[in-house]
Amino acid sequence: MSQRQVTASTCCYCGVGCGVLIEHDGERILGVQGDPQHPANLGRLCSKGSSLHLTGDRSARALYPELRLGKSLARSRVDWDSALDHAAGVFAETIREHGPDSVAFYVSGQLLTEDYYAFNKLARALVGSNNIDSNSRLCMSSAVVGYKRSLGADAPPCCYEDLEQSDCVLIAGSNMAYAHPVLFRRLEAAKAARPQMKVIVIDPRRTDTCELADLHLAIQPGTDVALFHGILHLLLWEGRVDRAYIEAHTQGFDDLKALVRDYGPLAVAEICGIAVEDLQRCAEWIGRAPSFLSLWCMGLNQSTAGSAKNSALINLHLATGQIGRPGAGPFSLTGQPNAMGGRETGSLANLLPGHRDAGDAAHRAEVASHWGVDSLPDAPGLTAIELFEAVRDGRIKALWIACTNPAQSLPDQHKVREALEACPFVVVQEAFATSETCRYADLLLPAASWGEKEGTVTNSERRVSHVRRAVPAPGEARADWAIACDFARRLECQLRPGQPSLFDFASPEALFNEYRPLTEGRDLDMGGISYALLDARGPQQWPLPAGFEHGLKRLYGDGNFATANGRARFIAEAYRAPRERREARYPLILNTGRLRDQWHGMTRTGTAASAFGHVEEARLSLHPAELRRRRLVDGQLVRLSSRRGSLVLPVQADDGLLPGQAFLPMHWGERFLKGLGVNALTLPAFDPLSRQPELKHTAVEVVAVDLPWQFYALVEGDVQQRFEALRPLFDSLDYAGFCLVGRERPALQIRAAHSGNPDSNWLQQVDALLDLSEGMVLAYDDPRRVQGKRVRLDGGRISGLRLAGSGIASDWLKALWQSGEADTDLRRKLLAPPGAQPAAAADKTLCNCMNVSHSRVCAGIAQGLDLDALKRELGCGTQCGSCVPEIKRLLASAAGSLAVHA
Repeated sequence: MSQRQVTASTCCYCGVGCGVLIEHDGERILGVQGDPQHPANLGRLCSKGSSLHLTGDRSARALYPELRLGKSLARSRVDWDSALDHAAGVFAETIREHGPDSVAFYVSGQLLTEDYYAFNKLARALVGSNNIDSNSRLCMSSAVVGYKRSLGADAPPCCYEDLEQSDCVLIAGSNMAYAHPVLFRRLEAAKAARPQMKVIVIDPRRTDTCELADLHLAIQPGTDVALFHGILHLLLWEGRVDRAYIEAHTQGFDDLKALVRDYGPLAVAEICGIAVEDLQRCAEWIGRAPSFLSLWCMGLNQSTAGSAKNSALINLHLATGQIGRPGAGPFSLTGQPNAMGGRETGSLANLLPGHRDAGDAAHRAEVASHWGVDSLPDAPGLTAIELFEAVRDGRIKALWIACTNPAQSLPDQHKVREALEACPFVVVQEAFATSETCRYADLLLPAASWGEKEGTVTNSERRVSHVRRAVPAPGEARADWAIACDFARRLECQLRPGQPSLFDFASPEALFNEYRPLTEGRDLDMGGISYALLDARGPQQWPLPAGFEHGLKRLYGDGNFATANGRARFIAEAYRAPRERREARYPLILNTGRLRDQWHGMTRTGTAASAFGHVEEARLSLHPAELRRRRLVDGQLVRLSSRRGSLVLPVQADDGLLPGQAFLPMHWGERFLKGLGVNALTLPAFDPLSRQPELKHTAVEVVAVDLPWQFYALVEGDVQQRFEALRPLFDSLDYAGFCLVGRERPALQIRAAHSGNPDSNWLQQVDALLDLSEGMVLAYDDPRRVQGKRVRLDGGRISGLRLAGSGIASDWLKALWQSGEADTDLRRKLLAPPGAQPAAAADKTLCNCMNVSHSRVCAGIAQGLDLDALKRELGCGTQCGSCVPEIKRLLASAAGSLAVHA
């Protein structure tokens, strides 16, 4: 047996950039722990990070290059040379015939900095096109615009220590408890240590983040700009702005002051749907606070007014001088692990390496000189939404997609799928062959994933970490930078034959060393950062020029900004209502957001049953009043429709929403929910400056659907293979939802429903794939009505089951499966009519880290245990702490029930 080893690396999920210790045997990853030496997390991990070793099922991985030579044909395995030679030939021919802008690259905030740099150089220096954009366009591009036009550079000026040092923290458009839980735990601890700290949360929903709030402003969706202008109006009225700071370090204040004169408290309260008193209290706390910190994420960025929202919030910091000192500043929380690295290397269509602009001739000349080419393209590149529109209408004829899943994540999915179908040549470079986008790949290239590659990432506080390889990639998967450079060298042979290669890199470190000089002398100066330094002294913040010992924790402490004249700019931009509004046909506004234990489109987390323990299926949340108005009940199937598409899914009551609003988690795509997922509904309208789409504000309607024929199945073993085989069969039904269940014995679970009875042959195909056609199977079937029940027993316990027909009661069989025991009277109960089976309450995993169920916590509360006792007895809430807000609600509910009955 190989010796157990530990490799220090970095988590591959959110922008917190947590250090992880990977436990492995040189071949397989065996476990993970938080790295106590990493300054971003100091040993903490969230539920997603702590279960990293459970994800990445090899059977879901892309293992070998696969090529399709015709759209109607299946892909076949090929070797790397054949794959990349073919790709280079197609790209070269396309460029020669249609020009460099007929090809494009769409990359990812989950790439490493070195990968990003390789693709950027490939697109601009070799192909000669600015058609390279990143899924960070959907994530942080409005924050980029906000920082650049207000402060002069795309540089978050704060650090994580500010969470502990601030006197007033405003969280806007972020369920931080789910999206950045490790930072939220730090904020919780700071609030507990200093109860006088004020926490303000701005969110249309009451989320777990609101549990920490002294003030929750449940504004109407999309009204953030009006709110921030209203706060500034009150700060001016009360004389709580720092006029000396404004005079010495800013410009444009008079225009802003004139604008916000019209945003009086009564008008703003009406626009935002909040109480005037709450607006005044918010402004008072900000104005009186010795230090004021703001934190924000997608609720501000994913909007047609995202740039305006960012700038309006930054205005508050400039007006009060609350920037550049401990506990103060505007702090964008990055969504992806290396969205910052992509911004640094220029891997958005409008950027160049070193925080340069592709539209600036001097910037282009600097980069061209460094790369040793005559010039860089000056035509504007296409951003994400525009890029796929160009694919759809035929302007883009060859598309390279790396480490992202646009067939799940982009809005208006019907048009995205049309684009991918129409494109003559699509390359998908991906670690997981199960992603929705992979089906459209004419060439699928297997990429290394977390724990299998080396490079660097930059987190939200500008801290660069060394990502280290622990185990080899499976099959023939290769590192992203290596694939890009190998392809580039082959393309060079056709586009610039006989010239020295621009891509003669033998390691990711070589790429980093070429990139680093492009940052020197600029706001993100990394001249003093090297792999050797990161290994010797740990992660480092930029700017860290050569010769300096440490990077800057905070920026702009001297009041000197990265603008031409050194002054920050106030941005005076009026509030504009969201693009889509309620109307008679679509009277609800749909918001999207995160689940606690899932990540993005579930390409990785969807391979781990533990990730579904807390929430198994896509459910639409509505306020109880909306359910009553529509005569709906919890769990009922409904049709959710927008102007672009519709989904069928269950509905649930959520009093954390206001009437008129709906919520659906962002993670569900076509793989796990029939109907193309949540982004079948969202609109492709985008911010005019950042080009970031409006993913959080969609006008929708909800109506009941009558689907009397129901289906439920659960099967252990070969989960991914069964999933791939079974999933297409359910496209013919009106509703189908899929997930993995079971921590120790992972199983595939399917729930489905249809308006009529499917063909009996359909059920026979499903049974065969479920291994319920022969062997030790208890069965009752009515082929005429396509109804029946089947249960497979293995060693005296249930290992698979299927229920079809009407009046299905699946919970009792699932509970038997979970227990690992078989009811001695199972046959009689199985054959009993609907409604005669024993009742069993559905359970869920409340604490994912310690595998503590909801029922165990409730049982502990019934025994009189408080939060501390529950932690001691059950272990829940002792690791990442993400379950603590929910446990507190259960305790409060129990206390309320006791009070009522007293």
